[in-house]
Amino acid sequence: MGATRVIETLVLSLLLFLSGSSATQRQKTRAGPRLPCKQMVFYFHDILYNGENAKNATSAIVGAPAWGNRTILAGQNHFGNVVVFDDPITLDNNLHSIPVGRAQGFYLYDRKDYFTAWLGFSFFFNSTQYRGTIIFAGADTLNKTRDISVIGGTGDFFMARGIATLTIDAVEGDVYFRLQVYIKLFECW
Repeated sequence: MGATRVIETLVLSLLLFLSGSSATQRQKTRAGPRLPCKQMVFYFHDILYNGENAKNATSAIVGAPAWGNRTILAGQNHFGNVVVFDDPITLDNNLHSIPVGRAQGFYLYDRKDYFTAWLGFSFFFNSTQYRGTIIFAGADTLNKTRDISVIGGTGDFFMARGIATLTIDAVEGDVYFRLQVYIKLFECW
C-alpha cells in the first residue's frame, strides 16, 4: 500500500506539473504580441461585366434587387447586389502581369444606408511559387484600408489562420477595381 501511494502521488504531481506548464505556455503566448509566421502581398483585379465587356470581365452581378438589373450596380449603395468573381492574382499592381493564381468567390452589398459589403472568397494558387488555397471571409466596410479574416487553407497554406489587410489600389468607376492584399498568417503548418 505504501508503494501504491507513492506512485499515485508521483503520477498526480506529474499531471499537475504538465497542466501547469501548458497553462503557463498559453499565458506567455497571449502576453506579448504575436508575430506572423508568414507574410505575403498580392493584388487582385476585378473587372465587372457591364453589358459590353464580356471578353474581359472577371466578375458578374448574379443577384439584383427589384429596382436593379444585372449589368449595372443598383443605386442606394448597391444594396442587394450579389457579385461572383474569378479574378487574376498578381505579385504587382499591373493587370497584365503573369498571374500567380485566381481569386474566386463572391461579394454582396448588404446595407442600404451605408456603403458596405460581405466577402467570401479563396485565393487559388497553382504556380512554381505557391500551391494550394487561402480562404477569406468577413465584412468589408469599403474603407481605403480594412481587415478580413483568413479562415483556412490547403497545400502550402494548410490550416492557415490570420488576417488580410485589403487596400484599394485603383478604382475606375463601377467597372474595375484593384485591391492590394497584405496577408499575415499567425498559424502556419
